[in-house]
Amino acid sequence: MSQQPVQSISRKLILLIKTGYWLALTIIAAMVMASFILLQQLMAQQRHNDALLDIVSTQKALSQRIVFLASATGAASRDKQPALVTALKQATGEFETNYDRLLKETGADPLSPARNDPKSIEYVLFSKPFHLDYFSVGLVANGERMISSFESQLGMQSDGYKGGDERVKLDASVANATLSGYAALGQRISAFADERSQKLLDLHRTLFVATIGVIVLVALFIFRPMSKAILRKTHELVDARNSMAFIAVHDGLTGLHNRTFLTDHFDTLIKGAQRRRERLAVIQFDLDRFKQINDTLGHATGDYVLVVTAQRMRDSCRASDLCARLGGDEFVMILNGAGNTEDIHALAKRILGEINEPIIFQGTTIMPGASAGIAVYPVDADNAQDLLVHADLALYSAKKMGGGSFSFFSEELRRELDYRKQLEQDIRTAIAEKTFEVYFQPQVSLTSGKISGIEALVRWKHAGRGMISPGEFIPVAEKCGFMPDIGRIVITKAINEAAEWDRAGIDFGRIAVNVSGTELREPDFDRFLFGTLEQAGLAPQKLSLEIVESVILDDEKTGIAAKLRHIRAAGVHLELDDFGTGYASLSHVNPNEIDRLKIDRRFVQNINENGDNTKIVRAITELARGLGISIVAEGAETEAELDSLMAIGCDQVQGYSIAFPMPQDKAREWLLARSPKKAKLKVLQGSLA
Repeated sequence: MSQQPVQSISRKLILLIKTGYWLALTIIAAMVMASFILLQQLMAQQRHNDALLDIVSTQKALSQRIVFLASATGAASRDKQPALVTALKQATGEFETNYDRLLKETGADPLSPARNDPKSIEYVLFSKPFHLDYFSVGLVANGERMISSFESQLGMQSDGYKGGDERVKLDASVANATLSGYAALGQRISAFADERSQKLLDLHRTLFVATIGVIVLVALFIFRPMSKAILRKTHELVDARNSMAFIAVHDGLTGLHNRTFLTDHFDTLIKGAQRRRERLAVIQFDLDRFKQINDTLGHATGDYVLVVTAQRMRDSCRASDLCARLGGDEFVMILNGAGNTEDIHALAKRILGEINEPIIFQGTTIMPGASAGIAVYPVDADNAQDLLVHADLALYSAKKMGGGSFSFFSEELRRELDYRKQLEQDIRTAIAEKTFEVYFQPQVSLTSGKISGIEALVRWKHAGRGMISPGEFIPVAEKCGFMPDIGRIVITKAINEAAEWDRAGIDFGRIAVNVSGTELREPDFDRFLFGTLEQAGLAPQKLSLEIVESVILDDEKTGIAAKLRHIRAAGVHLELDDFGTGYASLSHVNPNEIDRLKIDRRFVQNINENGDNTKIVRAITELARGLGISIVAEGAETEAELDSLMAIGCDQVQGYSIAFPMPQDKAREWLLARSPKKAKLKVLQGSLA
């Protein structure tokens, strides 16, 4: 799944979780708020009802007190009457105030149809048999009249009631009727309060049950799926973390430990061997024909060979041993408690024998062949880096002996290592100082003798050791990654020299330079090439790039194929070097991609005596001629070989029989000596007719 859909799904999941979370909180908060409001209403109603009942209770007491004070005032002596009148006046006023408050708080309406409902407050206030409103108002009115009458008699400040005493009636029957009415009113208020409270309690209970139900539904349909999604994503994250941790220390194809794990744990293995005073053997493996398998049978077959090789390594070692893939077809085994040299020799022989067994893939029997190099701790080195380097040198020695075997690190290899380290340093210095030289070897036509081209070859004259062979320093430079720098030095010098020849009118055909896949993989190679041509003033048509067949076989994903097409479209010629020794199919011998084939020297040498070589060269020549591609045979050293090539129809040749590689001054002389002479005009002196 691509990154964008994964991010989209993650965003949707996060949005769903957030939505569900806030929806659940909103619902629960709403239910809790509703429950709180109902509870507040219940408490407020309870306080209201308690206040009403307090008023009713007070009215009952006041009604009895008014009647009692009225009776006591009438029976008391004159000197005590003023105090009793004041008390009666205060009780009557309080009774009246409470009654008005009671009417206001209950909201009783004398015209309301509820006055006919025996359970209503209006019924008690305004209907038979209680007529509480009538008795309350009458009690207040009679009390006020009585107070006014007493005040008049006693000369107290009053409203001046003029009625007779017979109109002032305030006896126990009024008090009892009032008391009975207020008792009934208290019952009605209590019953009404209980009914309201019960309704609120029922509603609150319903709301509570609904809240519990909502919480259950939220838990089932929101939080449960949400928790499952979170749990699932957590498991996925844990699995991804574990997978990343595994990938970080394991090779993705073979499942063996990778170079990172080896680097991190090698020192621990060495310390363990040091504590136990044991030997530790480092065996580095390399498949001899892996490149051939990849080129001819495809990368799927190559991957299968690597997987089988890794499995055979696992099967042949102990649990305490470590197997790792360094990259490509390079493997390492570290054997704990390896024993003496004889034990290591026997063990390596057995392991290599198992790895070298044939592999069958899709009906094809494959013989990958493996070589191994062995370094032993503490005999050959006492640290991880040197052990790996020494095992690699021993592996290189085994491959030089023909492959399919193994070799131990030795003092001779140690001396080679020291020489190689010094050579690496010298190469680095030579690159910095640009001391690499360019030699030139011409290519000529056998029929016309015309120069068809000249190849630029790298040479290195060491300040102390003299001329060092390319076969000696180029493999070291390739392994150390120096070839792109060396290649650019050679290309720059070759193009500059060719531009000088071109400006001098010297015919050299085309200047040919060798370019490796490593150089072509450099992102700015084509920009560098075109910039060098432009700066030197050499036309692109005067330049040829020689590439080997393995470069042609490189996948489109590396960008080399597209880069070569871009370079060729600009006018630079492409030549396929060492043709016949690689694994290019005929589909790559395309006149739209290749301008010339160079027949490898192994087919040219002794061609006059070797009938098979004659057939091969003739077939290549006819193939190239049919496709419209020119050819040149390299390595022609004798007159007999030249005659054979001429007879076959291979016209262009390069080799010692024509010219040795020459430094630039010698090459310039050679080219000048063979350049066509221009006719010189002579001016005839004499008299004019």
